[in-house]
Amino acid sequence: MIEAMEQKKLSQKKTVSFITLGCKVNQYDSDAMRTLFVRNGYSPAEGDDADVYVINTCSVTSVGDRKSRQMVRRIRREHPDAIIAVAGCYAQLAPEVFEKMGDVDVIVGHQNRTHIVEYVEKARTAEQPLNEVVDIMKVKDFENMEVDPEGEVKTRAFIKVQEGCDNYCTFCIIPYARGKLKSRKQEDAVSEIRKLVARGYREVVLTGIHLGNYGKDLHDGTSLSSLVAELVKIPELLRIRLGSIESVELSEELIRIIQNEPKVCRHLHLPIQSGSDSVLKGMNRHYRLAKYKALITELRDKIPGLALTTDLIVGFPGETEENFKETLETLKEIRFSGIHVFPYSQRTGTPAATYPDQVSNELKKERVHRVQELEKGIAKDYRDQFLGKVVHVLAEEVKNGWYEGLTDEYIRVTIRSEGVERGIMYPVRITAITEEGMVGEVVTA
Repeated sequence: MIEAMEQKKLSQKKTVSFITLGCKVNQYDSDAMRTLFVRNGYSPAEGDDADVYVINTCSVTSVGDRKSRQMVRRIRREHPDAIIAVAGCYAQLAPEVFEKMGDVDVIVGHQNRTHIVEYVEKARTAEQPLNEVVDIMKVKDFENMEVDPEGEVKTRAFIKVQEGCDNYCTFCIIPYARGKLKSRKQEDAVSEIRKLVARGYREVVLTGIHLGNYGKDLHDGTSLSSLVAELVKIPELLRIRLGSIESVELSEELIRIIQNEPKVCRHLHLPIQSGSDSVLKGMNRHYRLAKYKALITELRDKIPGLALTTDLIVGFPGETEENFKETLETLKEIRFSGIHVFPYSQRTGTPAATYPDQVSNELKKERVHRVQELEKGIAKDYRDQFLGKVVHVLAEEVKNGWYEGLTDEYIRVTIRSEGVERGIMYPVRITAITEEGMVGEVVTA
């Protein structure tokens, strides 16, 4: 009788909640694991209370580590009877941290996530935390998962097609967390995207840790160009957007596709990381400024109207005020439409963590602020050019009573027109420029 009651109690615990820290790749991984739970009889928790919590952790900075630990403690404090599973980069790098905390039931890094539901069920009767983390450096194949949209279908989907990185920049912990370069089979990616388009998605964003090298490990001719060329054939897919790509991995074929295929967004995110050659050398970046700038000139010549955004790290060990001023001058010269700037984070296990001349946190914060102020003006100047012009906006969601969406150039636009519907691409005349985006009205025939 007691056993039957216990079994009934267990069978009722069928709600799951996901908390995702970090990048868009992590977000995709969470969505894919959520799909696994739903396929196994779970429902996404609608409120604050769930039977299972999956925390997809981040370790790109020490702040990510701290937030991951804090989230585990908060969930355990607020939901003492729940099953807590951790996945992601921090779980992969430091599973022993979560074992010692005593608050976690399941630890899985970046492999065997396809078994996470099985691990959670096993954890219900286990006396110790289940540590299912494996040596990621020995993993050679992409772990294929896919997302089933449940509930309200959105318009834009992030699709992971690549995992791992072989670059080993001296500041970066990610190659140690996600392992070697691993590419998804092209047919698997195309199949998932076709299903999402059939459900109402109209834009896909291709993501990966080392996206520009997609396909190189498959040795069958697969490349980012071949994947994009296949996706443009899907009739109801209106837009294909590329995630972050290293400048040295941008092929001539991919440039040609962006030139000639209207479905492919005229927007590239090319991390520069520093505007000083001496800093780039210390970072083990595989280019120097002259080559990077030459590529930017070539791209702007070949693809008129191309939007360029970037990532930047300030306060790298040994970065002098002169080096930083070089970076500021480089940013003024290139004039990116958007800059994601980060203070350097000292990550144990990376070469740069042991470098001399570590920059103080105060100076790093000051340099972040100076870049942000510069970027704010340059980005506003970039948006100003669209005033009075017509852009194409894919309507995504309602905010403050009006639909919003993105342009090809990755600028958010508020559409102040009646009758707008989600998932439709509208010609919009820009009537105002704001601090964060633009405002416009649908152009009618």
